Amino acid sequence: MSILFRYILREFTKMFLMCFLGLMTVYLVVDFFEKLRRFLRYDAELSTIVEYFLLKVPFISFQVAPFAVLMATILTLGLFARSHEITAMRSCGISLWRIALPFLTFALLIALGLLSLSTVIIPVTITKADYIIKTRIEKKSVTATFKAERPWVRIGHQTLMSIEVVDPDGMTFHNVRLYQLGSRFELIDVTEARELRHTPEGWLLIDGIQRTVQPDGRVTATPFAQIQLDLPQTTEDFRRWLSREPEEMTLGDLRQYVARLVRDGYNVTRLLTDYHGRLAFPFVSIIMVIVGISLSQRRTGMRGTGMAMGIGQALAIGFLYWTTHSVAIALGRTGVLWPVIAGWMANLMFLSFGLYLMLSVRH
Repeated sequence: MSILFRYILREFTKMFLMCFLGLMTVYLVVDFFEKLRRFLRYDAELSTIVEYFLLKVPFISFQVAPFAVLMATILTLGLFARSHEITAMRSCGISLWRIALPFLTFALLIALGLLSLSTVIIPVTITKADYIIKTRIEKKSVTATFKAERPWVRIGHQTLMSIEVVDPDGMTFHNVRLYQLGSRFELIDVTEARELRHTPEGWLLIDGIQRTVQPDGRVTATPFAQIQLDLPQTTEDFRRWLSREPEEMTLGDLRQYVARLVRDGYNVTRLLTDYHGRLAFPFVSIIMVIVGISLSQRRTGMRGTGMAMGIGQALAIGFLYWTTHSVAIALGRTGVLWPVIAGWMANLMFLSFGLYLMLSVRH
């Protein structure tokens, strides 16, 4: 590792930490004041609020780190240009790509770190933060549930429900089984249905069979097209308790969940889009370095920008990327785009833009 490499890396790291902490602070302050009314309404304890925001730090870091990389790249090169260090490097025959190497190395490390956060840590912390906001702050009771690939929930004093798949909106369940237990917890009735659907008339069991255990041990089976089911829970309750949001699953769990749904014949477009989106987003850090270097150098070959201009450029590019990524993910979830294209579209577009600008710089 050369002296120049270490010098550029050190200056870039200091600028990145400053930008990262600044963006984190702004995000936390905005989020705090957005939820302040809720905290005051439920008289939340200070320790609970602090714990909640600590659990959100990994997710916030995941969101702001790529844009901190972009901002730090533009500002670092701007400071180098102001002190004529870029001119000195080029006068010594140092190429633009060699100058960019420390930035790209640092961005690669950030990308790997963000991928690790998305793979394991963020799903755990998001789940815990949601639990704190619902139970310890809003004081909501949580029904007895087992949230897994095939969730279980108690819907009455003596009734258990097993569900194969829950739609994200919480309005339709697939392959449902209801187990009615007696006063001594003996099985007295099993109802199987292809779907449990919420309608304006209430909950309906559709296309199933009801098996009842008689006192003498015989089992009678009665098929049905649809029957009404009296449930006190709302669709919001089931959505919150049972639906498996991609953000709450590790990438490995999400991949296995998608594979099982594909094997069982369910539509997994939304889940696949979210999977590829989570996989692609960490690598935007590398793309932002390329875009930042290109924008800083493209006019005269080695001309920097002022600090205010650099911050403005970084915010504008970050907004454009986030808008493009969000639109692509929305199109992928609705099936307009293939999931893999939707997840990686913003990265490919901005990478092409950055490489075009980089090649147009006077080397």
